[in-house]
Amino acid sequence: MTFNDLNLIEPILRALSEEGYTTPTPIQQQAIPQVLEGHDLLGVAQTGTGKTAAFSVPILQILHQTAQTQKAAQGPRGRVRCLVLTPTRELAIQIGESFKAYGRHLPQLRSTVIFGGVGQNPQVQALQRGVEILVATPGRLLDLMNQGYVNLQHLEVFVLDEADRMLDMGFIHDIKRILPKLPAGRQSLFFSATMPNVIKELSATILRPNPVQVAVTPVSSTADTVTQSVFLVDKNDKPALLRHVLKDSAIKRVLVFTRTKHGANKVTETLEKAQITAEAIHGNKSQNHRQRALSNFKAGTTRVLVATDIAARGIDVDELTHVINYEVPNEPETYVHRIGRTGRAGAFGTAFTFVEEEERAYLQDIQKLIRKQIDVDKEHPYSTNSVAPVSLNGNERIIRPKGPAGRPPREGRGGSGGGQGRSGAPRSSGSTSGGGRSEHRGGGRPQSSGGGERSSTSGGGGQRSSRPFQAGRSGGGEGGRRSS
Repeated sequence: MTFNDLNLIEPILRALSEEGYTTPTPIQQQAIPQVLEGHDLLGVAQTGTGKTAAFSVPILQILHQTAQTQKAAQGPRGRVRCLVLTPTRELAIQIGESFKAYGRHLPQLRSTVIFGGVGQNPQVQALQRGVEILVATPGRLLDLMNQGYVNLQHLEVFVLDEADRMLDMGFIHDIKRILPKLPAGRQSLFFSATMPNVIKELSATILRPNPVQVAVTPVSSTADTVTQSVFLVDKNDKPALLRHVLKDSAIKRVLVFTRTKHGANKVTETLEKAQITAEAIHGNKSQNHRQRALSNFKAGTTRVLVATDIAARGIDVDELTHVINYEVPNEPETYVHRIGRTGRAGAFGTAFTFVEEEERAYLQDIQKLIRKQIDVDKEHPYSTNSVAPVSLNGNERIIRPKGPAGRPPREGRGGSGGGQGRSGAPRSSGSTSGGGRSEHRGGGRPQSSGGGERSSTSGGGGQRSSRPFQAGRSGGGEGGRRSS
């Protein structure tokens, strides 16, 4: 199957082609047709499965088509017609970039991202200019709704992403306050990596009876053809360690990953000063620049390609011998996708991961996911005892990094396992630009389990008043474009 088989309009197909996409992932194959038909959807999928494209692509098409068919009745542009709620600023930024990338040939559909931890004025100005698609963290959304800057009465599609993480981070009460503000006739899409009872109960208050269910198994193993090593290093020594590693002339072509766009630029500048040919690709680079950089890398004229996870989607380079995680991804599935770009088609590859003190928690998550102890390489001049190894079978409780402002989580909103402040600022060591929470939009190779069968367990609308988390689904009014 290709994207051409999914009944997508030409502007979106063109954008997908420009992003290097031809084959949809299993969740995209399952979800896109159902969303296009107007069904509510319950998706069980983790980061790294192509989930973002599974909802952003059909939403763009729905909004474009309803705008075309109801042009006379739509009134002024710029009313929020789609809301995506997500738990962290990093994921919000990444989802916003997805909408911009796939909707680049639909200029009438404007989008913006709002999250806490930064000043609200630029976000308010974007809202006042008018947007059709709003990606938000719960706290900042509530803040701006209470100030009168966000009106959701014209909403057509609502997406709740990473519902189980919302629960873990204490946002369920915020969500309960938002739901009554949404029109009852909306289409709703609900995604969660896991489906405990409390999440099922929440989904029943958001989705209409008998939503379509899709599920995919996340990528959780690495290829035997990839040799993996960890380098424990102080943060300030990472640039020197990278230069040291690249002294090895056997490393002909290497893909270096950073979590942020700023980080990619900084690494590239460091390498260029050391007379090492390197180029960066990320969301702030023009399409022409990214294509040129990739062409140079494939041709061998550029030895090092420095990339963020989002910009690297779709990269498939023959004879890529090495992947270096200059910054450890804060989602373990992203690690699997990163190193999966080498060691392909029977070839052997090598993956190096530079781990500083604040990234030990991420390494712990990675080893648990792949169920493997990654060997530590101490044969380098920047090895340090200040960064302790991480045992796969140990019970060490590693505290995750604090938020961007270095502040601890508020009571009831954070734990040692992550979280964010009242307005959506995540507890991450990454920069606010670029988005460290990465998701491969269409570039993953997950195994599929389950199809687009309909749920038979969802209760009827008349029973919802007795369920926990009751909010915002009373009343009828399914939109005219909805499929029955």
